[in-house]
Amino acid sequence: MPRAPSPTSPRFDLCVIIDDDADILLAARLVMRQLFDEVVTLDSPAEALEMMRTRTPDVILLDANFARGATDGSEGFAWLGRMLALDPAAAIVLITAHGGVQIAVEAMKRGATDFVSKPWANERLLATVRSAAALRRSRLETGVEKAKARTIAAPAPGSELLGVSPAMARVHALIDKAAPTDANVLILGENGTGKELVARALHRQSRRADEIMLSVDLGAVTESLFDSELFGHVKGAFTDARADRVGRLQAAEGGTLFLDEVGNLPLHLQPKLLTALEQRQVTPVGANRPVPIDVRIISATNLAIDQLGDESRFRQDLLFRLNTVEIELPPLRERREDIPLLLDHFLETYRRKYAKPALAVPDAVLAALTAYDWPGNVRALRHAAERAVILAEGDTLALADFPLPRANTASAAAPATVAPGERDLNLERAERDLIEAALKKHGYNISYAAADLGLTRGTLYRRMEKYAL
Repeated sequence: MPRAPSPTSPRFDLCVIIDDDADILLAARLVMRQLFDEVVTLDSPAEALEMMRTRTPDVILLDANFARGATDGSEGFAWLGRMLALDPAAAIVLITAHGGVQIAVEAMKRGATDFVSKPWANERLLATVRSAAALRRSRLETGVEKAKARTIAAPAPGSELLGVSPAMARVHALIDKAAPTDANVLILGENGTGKELVARALHRQSRRADEIMLSVDLGAVTESLFDSELFGHVKGAFTDARADRVGRLQAAEGGTLFLDEVGNLPLHLQPKLLTALEQRQVTPVGANRPVPIDVRIISATNLAIDQLGDESRFRQDLLFRLNTVEIELPPLRERREDIPLLLDHFLETYRRKYAKPALAVPDAVLAALTAYDWPGNVRALRHAAERAVILAEGDTLALADFPLPRANTASAAAPATVAPGERDLNLERAERDLIEAALKKHGYNISYAAADLGLTRGTLYRRMEKYAL
């Protein structure tokens, strides 16, 4: 039976972000505005501690290091302890440098709710912070203090897969069958279809639901960091190995490890992952003894199954190991009957976020949106809905409020006057189109799009805000 749509995700009051990097503060603030009514950014933990004496943030995002050159997280641990002493129920998410899993695990032992690594994926950051905020709300409601990492494996509000089409009913049926088992699952689907939501649903319905779920984006892990990221290392294993570090496979012990973009893993690194999965053990770089692991593997890729079947691109023995159960998410164009449901959900979400009145969608507009192929899938529809809510005049939406092809290629300040066949020389329109093209090319991965454009992440975020992207 198709599942009923989930209710609109609740919003929270206050998020405090503490980091000494202005670009990080800006990027996090832009993302957190989707979830919180107020987002405060600070470059000093002392200011946050003073604020906590008069206000109670729902979530605090705390950088692990502040002193120049510091990498051991000792400052973050000290401020974490002071904040928890002031408010034992505080939900604190530690911000670590890329690959700082060992610091994050230690912070969670000391009472942090969860951690995020720089650079982050926005969807993961939102899911992590949303879970932390929901956990704090639950603590306050029940009066129970549980500052353990495994408690954040509870479902994030509003993170359920929406859809009542036959195609989504099949996806839900596969999730229901596969989730209670320990079988490895491979999730296939185009960018923006919701593969991580499937992974979270599988974990949430599994026997490991009370344990942690960790994610690693294999498309963003450099080859030089692959061994250390997945398997860990011991102190002195290489020049920069100043301390022992737990790899992701070991850190997810007892829980689930989500390998995103597994299809991007270089061919020569695939045997290392295969060996670890077959032997159920890892050997940290520089160690002499293997460490047994007990994790469930869920992986995802936007590659088609025939591309994965190409031996020159992906090892077949690894593919067989990963896809005991295979779940393919349909693109939005193949489940058009879900578009009205999704659109209603996103419009209501952003209407509340931006304090807008109820918005009507005329039948002709809904028909055009349903007929559109949505190359970016659900993610693109969500962005379009947010833009429409922001730009709407009155209580009725027009097709021009949605960024369909050629519907929004000109800026409001400089209307397009380009004759057919002529080149558009307007700088603002050209910049917006170029940024939008880079975002679409990289599936809205901010790091990749920024690198392709020759910009920093912070600069790209500012350009996206300027053009309502």
